[in-house]
Amino acid sequence: MAYSAVLRLIGDIRPCSILEIMSDKIRVAKEWLNREDAVCREDRLARLEWVAGLVPDSQLLTFPGGWVAMYLFEEARYCFVYGQFMASVVLGLAFIERTLAAWFYGAGRNDLERASISNLLREGKDSGWLTYEEYQQLDELREMRNPITHFRAPISADTVERRSVEQDKLPYDVLEDDAKKVMQAVFHLVHRNAV
Repeated sequence: MAYSAVLRLIGDIRPCSILEIMSDKIRVAKEWLNREDAVCREDRLARLEWVAGLVPDSQLLTFPGGWVAMYLFEEARYCFVYGQFMASVVLGLAFIERTLAAWFYGAGRNDLERASISNLLREGKDSGWLTYEEYQQLDELREMRNPITHFRAPISADTVERRSVEQDKLPYDVLEDDAKKVMQAVFHLVHRNAV
């Protein structure tokens, strides 16, 4: 089809400026945010109060894993408060992994710089830096995170969907429970590094 024929076919269509398109998208986005704020604000406030109760009573929070660890911590908290529980679980475990690796690196254990969280947890227990109870709890959290970050066949034993059915809960509620456990572990490590 010739270019002139295409122009005749679409000749009735009024061209929109990019500003008109952006303006409409911004309006829709604002409506969505307003609706989101109206519906979810009370739940967010309740979660924020819960998280605030976990903050250590100290003068200074330190992050041996550097600024990336600090941002993992901040974003895990933020995601939890905003009900993004899968993100909170993943970011929280990333914070834990980075913090453990930094502890070892700071002690001269360069061999663990790129170790998996499983190895870091085992080394933490074996070196006495983690109690057996801490090791068990963190390893359970790692196992809980794995079906989120690594594919599983539908309704495998450790998936959120399967646990949801077994616990007779909505998947969102199962994830919220998981995220709470992760956030408690995250704040436990933050407390250990607090001054």
